[in-house]
Amino acid sequence: MNILITGGAGFIGSHLAERLLKRGETVCIVDDLSTGSARNFQHLKQQKGFSYHLDTVTNERLMAELIDDADVIYHLAAAVGVKLIVESPTQTIETNIRGTEVVLQLAAKKKKRVLITSTSEVYGKRNQVPFREDDDLLLGPPDKGRWSYACSKLIDEFLAIAYWNEKRVPTVIVRLFNVVGPRQTGDYGMVIPSFIKQALKGADLTVYGDGSQTRCFTHINDVVGALIAVAEHPNANGEVFNIGSAQEVSMLELATRIKHLTASESRVVLVPYDIAYKKGFEDMMRRVPDLTKINRTIGYKPSMNLDEILLNTIHYHTTGSSVAAA
Repeated sequence: MNILITGGAGFIGSHLAERLLKRGETVCIVDDLSTGSARNFQHLKQQKGFSYHLDTVTNERLMAELIDDADVIYHLAAAVGVKLIVESPTQTIETNIRGTEVVLQLAAKKKKRVLITSTSEVYGKRNQVPFREDDDLLLGPPDKGRWSYACSKLIDEFLAIAYWNEKRVPTVIVRLFNVVGPRQTGDYGMVIPSFIKQALKGADLTVYGDGSQTRCFTHINDVVGALIAVAEHPNANGEVFNIGSAQEVSMLELATRIKHLTASESRVVLVPYDIAYKKGFEDMMRRVPDLTKINRTIGYKPSMNLDEILLNTIHYHTTGSSVAAA
């Protein structure tokens, strides 16, 4: 097949491209490198069937040509990371919504299959876990920039489902829960690479808030396999799927584990949200996915526990060896 990946120079996109090329697919990526990096796909440039364009998904002339040639589009291009979202809410909203509009409008012309990557952030301030795909959502007020990301991705979901219902464009949506692994950086607020870099330098491990907030981390290998399986499933049109792990850990415990696994002498230090971000910042205190639907549909189960994920990611940061998605 001919595969198009928007945001293909990002952490997830580059691993997805790598896996698909190993399967013998032809893969084209488009990325403006606003948060991705050319280093992530440097090793793919000489591979047969790989091509790339350093451009934005809002370039309609380019995207029309690429989508016309594609059998499946994986739409990963988006603003990412809490830090970027808080500091640049306008860019976040415009990037996420306009990019998805362009992809869906062009895909609709020839009914091309599109997988839209959404986020666990759309569950907002719900405190009843685990989160199910058909749960009501609870977002914060519009004067809190944090929720602009969740709102923009939720609009993407509504658009994708509308295109399926009204125009019969085969779309599927995945909500990703805290993906981690080689090539992920801490530049935009991703917590595990940030903690690992701090620990390896002997710097303070900075935990925001009181450290009681919890997350569930999933290795990139498991996520890539799930993305492909969902995109190719004949009964996934118009559906939403959680992809993640149900192994919950607090940020304070996570920092302590990383300190131990790296044999670091760093201190674990609590930093108030008002200092880390802006006054009035709101966080999601728990983020746990219900995986029943995706397990029932494609047999998905995470293959790595938290310590295995951490050791794999620490290995990448200490050796620079980018472990490929298998």
